[in-house]
Amino acid sequence: MLKRIPVRQLRPGMHVHEFCGSWLDHPFWRARFVLSDPAEIARIVESGVQEAWIDTTKGGDVAPEDAVAATASAPQAGPASDAGDAPAPVADAPGPSASQTAPAPPRPAPPPAATAPPAPSPSPARGTPLHRETERAAKLIRHGKRMVMSLYGEARLGQAIDAVDCMPLVDEITASVNRNPGALISLARLKTHDEYTYMHSVAVCALMVAFARQIGLPPDEVRLAGLAGLMHDMGKALMPLEVLNKPGALAPAEFEIMKSHPQRGHALLRGGRDTPGMVLDVCLHHHEKVDGTGYPFGLTQDRLSVHARMGAICDVYDAVTSNRPYKGAWTPNESVRRMAQWAGHFDAQLLRAFVRTVGIYPTGSLVRLHSERLAVVLDQHAETVLTPRVRAFFSLRSNLRIAPIDIDLGARGCRDRIVSVESPGDWAFDDLDALWAPEATVHP
Repeated sequence: MLKRIPVRQLRPGMHVHEFCGSWLDHPFWRARFVLSDPAEIARIVESGVQEAWIDTTKGGDVAPEDAVAATASAPQAGPASDAGDAPAPVADAPGPSASQTAPAPPRPAPPPAATAPPAPSPSPARGTPLHRETERAAKLIRHGKRMVMSLYGEARLGQAIDAVDCMPLVDEITASVNRNPGALISLARLKTHDEYTYMHSVAVCALMVAFARQIGLPPDEVRLAGLAGLMHDMGKALMPLEVLNKPGALAPAEFEIMKSHPQRGHALLRGGRDTPGMVLDVCLHHHEKVDGTGYPFGLTQDRLSVHARMGAICDVYDAVTSNRPYKGAWTPNESVRRMAQWAGHFDAQLLRAFVRTVGIYPTGSLVRLHSERLAVVLDQHAETVLTPRVRAFFSLRSNLRIAPIDIDLGARGCRDRIVSVESPGDWAFDDLDALWAPEATVHP
């Protein structure tokens, strides 16, 4: 039975089902676990979280004297408040055992059933300016990176991965994307090559959420798309470290090993508890190409689900916009342009929708204005992808830096416009990212 109790009543042996409040407020990335150490309880109390749900069928119950005290002092909340805060338990049906590692046969993936917990109420905040959202997004990225690192460590130790435990992170990412899609997506792009493996999962999660919202998927499906993005590369946790972390292009034999990661990840996730079908589908098929030249099964577009085709786009976009040991990052604008030229790789209709998701001029792009100034893109305009908000900082007439000025190219009466996209490599600017995101260095 689930009980909501003050955190001061937590005791070792209790099974924590969920913390009340934001996932970012408590010190544990996983909500469902058995308390084993008084130090864990102290960390929870010190975090400021006030209440938690415990599952008395999986751990200890509240002591009788604590229950009486809680009844006497508890505020009288109305039924609507209680119902709105109560977590919905996940179905207890057992998933496949860890020994069931055979990959699914190459066939079209049916629309997956939603087995993750129901979503919390959406955040009422909408249209949050970039500068206000980047601070929250930076904190979220740091938490997400630590969570993915922990998951990889557990997988390498042979432990099962319960994907649904990661839904609180997905919900926080979804809320951030709802407030300002560009903030978290653009910040996550600024990872260093040595943290790529972990940050890539967080970035693809955010891209999948924004992409799913763009094409009008229902809220529960948006959440599952985010979870699929977060879990899509779990198979890399089982790759040899000398191959995974090689500071250069892989040899043919090494690439063959790396190509097994979708199937290894699929088997790993199948061994977890109630892994949603969409998550398994995207994990197994995110390296397929619509012309049938991808891997592991060489499936063509008609045999791939829309979610797998979305995952392929998000996975490649984040890869090519990130610094790698053997390749520097492409600019966001250059990336979408090149991806559009790779015939047979992606679903063309979905790729057009993805471009609308990140913008013709994605956040962080360096552009030349008609007013003979250089500017960095800040935000996408709600009405048109051609007129983003920009920050002008350099005069081409004087060839000198100027005091930064923000310009809404979509505002009524604005006569300035973008005339071209510039390559940052052609200019000696070493602070371009800091111009649009003061929190650009977010990954300790």
